[in-house]
Amino acid sequence: MGIAVCLAAPLILISCGGGGGGGSASTPSFNIEPLGTQNLSAAEVDDIVARAVQASISRSVQSTIAITDRVGNVLAVYQMNNAAPNTTITSGLPGANGNGLDGFTPVPSTLAAIAKAITGAYLSSTGNAFSTRTASQIVQEFFQPGERGQPSGPLYGVQFSQLPCSDLNVWLSQSNSIGPKRSPLGLSADPGGFPIYQEGRVIGGIGVISSVNAGTNGIYGLDRDILTSETDLEEEIAFAALSATFRAPEAIRANRITANGQTFQFSNTTPAVAGLAPLAGNGNYIAVAGYKTAANSIAGTSYGTAQSGYVATSNPAFNGLDTFTLITNPADNTAVRFPPTAGSNLTQAEVQNVLAEGMKTANRARAQIRFPFGAAAQVTVSVVDTDGDVLGLIRSSDAPIFGTDVSVQKARSALAFSSTQALTDFSAIDNGQHAAFATAMNSFFTQSANVLNGTAAFSARAIGNVHRPYFPDGEEGKPKGPLSSPLASWSPFNVGFQLNVVTTKVLGTLGAPVRTVVGGNQFAPDPSQTCVDDTNIPAGRQNRFANGLQIFPGGFPIYKGDTLVGAVGVSGDGVDQDDMIGYLGVLNGATAVGSTMRPFPSTLFTANELSNSGEFLKYVQCPQTPFNDSSAQNVCPAP
Repeated sequence: MGIAVCLAAPLILISCGGGGGGGSASTPSFNIEPLGTQNLSAAEVDDIVARAVQASISRSVQSTIAITDRVGNVLAVYQMNNAAPNTTITSGLPGANGNGLDGFTPVPSTLAAIAKAITGAYLSSTGNAFSTRTASQIVQEFFQPGERGQPSGPLYGVQFSQLPCSDLNVWLSQSNSIGPKRSPLGLSADPGGFPIYQEGRVIGGIGVISSVNAGTNGIYGLDRDILTSETDLEEEIAFAALSATFRAPEAIRANRITANGQTFQFSNTTPAVAGLAPLAGNGNYIAVAGYKTAANSIAGTSYGTAQSGYVATSNPAFNGLDTFTLITNPADNTAVRFPPTAGSNLTQAEVQNVLAEGMKTANRARAQIRFPFGAAAQVTVSVVDTDGDVLGLIRSSDAPIFGTDVSVQKARSALAFSSTQALTDFSAIDNGQHAAFATAMNSFFTQSANVLNGTAAFSARAIGNVHRPYFPDGEEGKPKGPLSSPLASWSPFNVGFQLNVVTTKVLGTLGAPVRTVVGGNQFAPDPSQTCVDDTNIPAGRQNRFANGLQIFPGGFPIYKGDTLVGAVGVSGDGVDQDDMIGYLGVLNGATAVGSTMRPFPSTLFTANELSNSGEFLKYVQCPQTPFNDSSAQNVCPAP
């Protein structure tokens, strides 16, 4: 967002519905059937790129333009003749510069543009269209950004998902069509990335990085103040590149959707569709190592077909639940990547029923961020073993793609923080460089001098409570959470422990072209090319960290009595919904098979019993009246 003009006009928030478990009421006129054969053809990719070039010329800037399909395959990267080859990551906060990823340069502009395109595609669905400007709202220290003293964004930390080192996300060398593909910089909060739609269905994304010339780096940043109406040229160019055929339906754009009584943003301007500039002479299609093999435009995959890696489930245990699964072979719908599998202390039936009961709960639940009002939540549910291996993963047919990686991050985070080895492992990463964070958290609570030793159960929500720049969240003047960067150097690109433990691996893999795999299995990456510090974390626990940590709600450890036996993670259509679906998925799954498993221990501490200065953590928070088919309230029993 390096080229912007700020207009001092206040944003007026127009509430279309309630917060909590509610949504935004409307009678939309768009296609709500998630499946179809839509995809971008190479000619359509050319059309979008040519319009982005013309929009850039009209605004006297030079741009790098990336197009992806819904599952993250890069369909084209075009660089104008005098576009800056590199970009600088910056929040604009002077104290943050040089810390974390803030101030990091050079980042190839091609990779920044790809990250923005992937974000537009991954955050969106048939029921919601989110842009990178939307992402900017939901990852900062206040929600809304600029409204001081408010709690942090509801998806604070999501920017560090889809990482290039994630073992869940697929590299081009592993498959030329199967997703979800990795993002070079995780999810982007820099305006200038949008989803691409066709007939009401999301089929891809566009991302733009611009500069005045090749000698001036592009800027990869975010909008720090929602109270000013910023006109961002990258945002205008990306939006102007989309003809009416490819623009998100107005009824599902972020500005029609609310959370916590606040309205999201989609774009600060709605520019006219640009004309078509000749591609020859204004720049070139280019190859990008690790992301795009040839210097051309190609067609995208159709989501829901085997080529995309996402297909309808054939397992009879999920019949009637409208579920999808991931596969490993574009020619074989039955080559399921994460079928329900027994773990070290969980049976196959227990894993399968946690997934099935989670999906049953989702199908009853009222989505927070989806049209039409009353639509069922669309989510991804995953279960992991005590070593972090994925024992099963299932998803709603139209769940946003980002939830694939995030659901596993949430499960693994709850597992890692609740384990007996938590302090040992956290203190070992990068030869102890981040031990101070772990030590601070270990001794933070009044009730116990040591909590990172398996004596306390931490949910993803609770981990997030202690990872905010204020504790309690949003209360200015209070100290930081023990896992957060100090406020003086904090930024969304320097949040603290979550980022610090993966920074080395992110920077080491973002431009790596070929992924080494283990045992001939194309979907089993060598730990050296995942997010774990494979030098200092023992082999039996490396998968706990293989796609990074996540710090917003929707993940729980699973216990039998006081024995930690695994974890569950959920991501999709609202954080309180995520909590409920995971929590009840375990409880109802246990009932279905006569199991003793619970999303909390029998006698150990749960995080809601831990406090600092009289402020207790939260373990689970479910919507008050969550179901479309029932008026039941307070549906999640206390741990």
